[in-house]
Amino acid sequence: MTVDYTVRLRFSDDSQAAATHTNLSAVRLDGPVLWIAGDETATVERLLADSPDRPAEFGDEARFRLADLVDLPGADADEEADVEGLARSGHFLWAVGSHSLRRKQIRDKHDGPKALKRLARIEGQDNRQILVRLPVADVGGLPTPVREMVVDGVPHHAAALSGRDDLRRLLRDDEHLAPFLPIPGKDNGLDIEGIAVRGDRVYLGLRGPVLRGWAFVLELRPYVTPEDPARLRLRRFEDGLPYRKHVLDLDGLGVRDLCPHGDDLLVLAGPTMALDGPVRVYRWHGASRVEMPSIVRGTLISRELELTFGEGDDHAEGLSMVGDDRILVVYDSPAAERLTADGAVIADVVRLPR
Repeated sequence: MTVDYTVRLRFSDDSQAAATHTNLSAVRLDGPVLWIAGDETATVERLLADSPDRPAEFGDEARFRLADLVDLPGADADEEADVEGLARSGHFLWAVGSHSLRRKQIRDKHDGPKALKRLARIEGQDNRQILVRLPVADVGGLPTPVREMVVDGVPHHAAALSGRDDLRRLLRDDEHLAPFLPIPGKDNGLDIEGIAVRGDRVYLGLRGPVLRGWAFVLELRPYVTPEDPARLRLRRFEDGLPYRKHVLDLDGLGVRDLCPHGDDLLVLAGPTMALDGPVRVYRWHGASRVEMPSIVRGTLISRELELTFGEGDDHAEGLSMVGDDRILVVYDSPAAERLTADGAVIADVVRLPR
């Protein structure tokens, strides 16, 4: 990977205290602003560009609590939502949680039976089970997520997938994915780590499970009704299921993020387990034109880029288009050299192959 140039992401004191800047998991460029999220909070952050043409820095952060915009499933509105993907399409900003379970880690202070007992503990968090669609209004000249807005006489409401359409509930009988629901995400269990939206199509990329080297992308067709505009529902496909499965040959890697590029989808891929790399960007050609469950291999997919990674750090977790020929890449657990003395974190801009 050859970095074309870098940009500084400057976060507020509150976000730095919450370690959002070192746990970046999702990003999407939207004109003069950068939407960004970390996986340790239940918020979405908005950063402003310092230049409309080629920003060197995004800052002047505004934080938006998801609980102020939609009803979250957790009893604690500030319990982490593990936001792993952001998408921007039409009048809406979309966010998805990992939907994963997690296994307790053995820390340096743990040893013997206590360490083993901790490693056996598996827990879930309700706020991780979210797929939300937030209207974006012009407030003071800046795109801002709101609960409700009216465009050309048509109301648009913040809405969430919940109840009988909760994704974990829908996958309970799936022949491929159901066995992995009780397994923590970092153990090759269910773990959503990317979202892309084209028209009425919503694509969710799965870091895990990876089955015999095949990674999964779920395709949804969410909608709302006038009677219940705050609830996302899912249209049924020809087979009667509310989701469509695509399997991708990513050379044994799982999906870390998705990003539309024309009719294609760019796929950020990395290990499903707790490994540093490899990390790559693939192109799923013609993804938004597919009308059936697909086996994405051969000429349907190409390897575009090899991204760098560190040892225990610099894990690429999010990507977004910059213009038509570059991508912005942000990192979880950034290496020390990405953290500046004045509190910013460095992201990379990389040119796509011609």
